[in-house]
Amino acid sequence: MTDPASIRAIDAVVNIWTEEALSHRPGWGDEFFVGKMKAKSNIMSGLSLEDMVQRMDSAGVEHGFLIAAKSGRVGLPGCYHMPPSLVAAAVEQYPDRFSGLIGIDPYMGMDGVRELEYAVRELGFIGAHLYPHWFELAPDHAKYYPFYAKCVELNVPIQMQVGQSMIYSPDHRCRSVGQPIKLDAVACDFPELKLIGIHVGIPWTDEMIAMAWKHDNVFIGCDAHSPKYWPQSFVHYINSYGRDKVIFGTDFPVLDFARTLDEIRALGFRAEVLEKLLRDNVRRIYQLD
Repeated sequence: MTDPASIRAIDAVVNIWTEEALSHRPGWGDEFFVGKMKAKSNIMSGLSLEDMVQRMDSAGVEHGFLIAAKSGRVGLPGCYHMPPSLVAAAVEQYPDRFSGLIGIDPYMGMDGVRELEYAVRELGFIGAHLYPHWFELAPDHAKYYPFYAKCVELNVPIQMQVGQSMIYSPDHRCRSVGQPIKLDAVACDFPELKLIGIHVGIPWTDEMIAMAWKHDNVFIGCDAHSPKYWPQSFVHYINSYGRDKVIFGTDFPVLDFARTLDEIRALGFRAEVLEKLLRDNVRRIYQLD
């Protein structure tokens, strides 16, 4: 039987945190990450890729998906786009440790769709990423549909935050538009689309579980919320009929690699379930084999 401590995890939700990457973020980072989310203050000034890899090694994380995030429309208060070139360079430097996810801004229209295609075909990105709340457009809004269609054409998954949004910037208060039931129409219209609702779906976790149960290609990311506080229904889902439906993530630096894995292992999952949660499911969904 597999030793749970020996399972090497794949983290599907990681923020690039180098000094250069942080220079593209607005000034709300410390207040939100340290003040609200209790992230470690000693990394708020930046973390080299080498240091991140060392942290991953110490925690038992084999690979991480770095997000070229698009958080709102550039020019609006608190909003930013992380340059895809930064993520691509990190992947090029550590191809065995990182893969890239390209952020989606629905207001970019066809320019954004073309950027998505370029990122996948030319930069080697393995999927798309979306923060609906930053645009105050629910996941079933028509503006997203060209991006969903392109993901199907490229055969890449898209992950998006579902559940409650936080107040990241006091100057740009995001409404919670990502209720998981809003994935229902998307999955009906695009049954081939591999859609991952990240951030557990809290406070509508049971609704997120229902969507993953209903649709073959809807999955759940368990990142951003400390495992010791996961709803009991979610823990039961992972350990039973949802064993093939949930993928591991931290949303680093929101959650620390080592602490998150320690808390997951403390939940007492069976070894075969833990292996699916930490690596096998994401390898299958993202076709990493």
